Amino acid sequence: MRQKMISDVLKAKFGTKIYKLSLSSGCTCPNRDGTIGTGGCTFCSEGGSGEFAAPVLPVGEQIRIARSRVDAKMPASLPEDERKYIAYFQSFTNTYGDPARLRDLYLETIRRPEIAILSIGTRPDCLPSEILDLLEELQAIKPVWVELGLQTMHEKTAAAIHRGYPLPVFEQALRELKKRNITVIVHTILGLPGESREDMLDTMRYLAALAPCADGIKLQQLQILKGTMIGEEYLKEPFPVMTLEEYCELVKDCLELLPEDMVVHRLTGDGPKALLIEPAWSADKKRVLNTMRRIVLQ
Repeated sequence: MRQKMISDVLKAKFGTKIYKLSLSSGCTCPNRDGTIGTGGCTFCSEGGSGEFAAPVLPVGEQIRIARSRVDAKMPASLPEDERKYIAYFQSFTNTYGDPARLRDLYLETIRRPEIAILSIGTRPDCLPSEILDLLEELQAIKPVWVELGLQTMHEKTAAAIHRGYPLPVFEQALRELKKRNITVIVHTILGLPGESREDMLDTMRYLAALAPCADGIKLQQLQILKGTMIGEEYLKEPFPVMTLEEYCELVKDCLELLPEDMVVHRLTGDGPKALLIEPAWSADKKRVLNTMRRIVLQ
């Protein structure tokens, strides 16, 4: 592959591996609270895709809990004051709420010495001017990443998965964030019902042609989970699910269409095993990584 993986980019910049802390902002989502919908996107779990995040507690306590999970992976020889982390607010929509409360939360987080980067997952339709100004303020302190859930460029699929916003909203959000020099990472899902291989590649072509272009991308196979609308649909009427080899070949072709300077943040996803219906292969992380290395990471 031509692109760089984010782990290599961060190690080159900081001189050490940077670990991610999954945190909770306490936000909900306009696609759940009735503003634009009540059930959320059809693939989204009750945890808002944040099952691995720390519970909603004061952020210092969340960071302590999250660090206890990841510090065991760090070299024992690495001094405490040299350990650096990404504070990742993943679940639900983390720019959807009272701007004053979010400002206090994110300022407290980004000012902590162990936090190297603040990463905020959100929807493109939840970036009003007050929030954009806040992100610019935070960016002046330390690097800020905004992770936008696009999933697909196809409006028909977007309607089927209840995404809740049209494509121009994503494009406007990307422009406004890049005006403020905010790093933008786009989330895409491969294997959504009704999409052909060529449809998925069209989403990559679309992202490659955008100006300004996103800085990074997360590629993920569709996780069909218990308790989701798409999970219920699958159990009633199963639709095709890619094999691991098919998925890896698709990822390889996706990357060939994307700009060389677009950093790859993820090639596959890990769903909670207790909720996983399909693809079953995604639960075997070792097999997934070995197949990725053989087919994609060359």
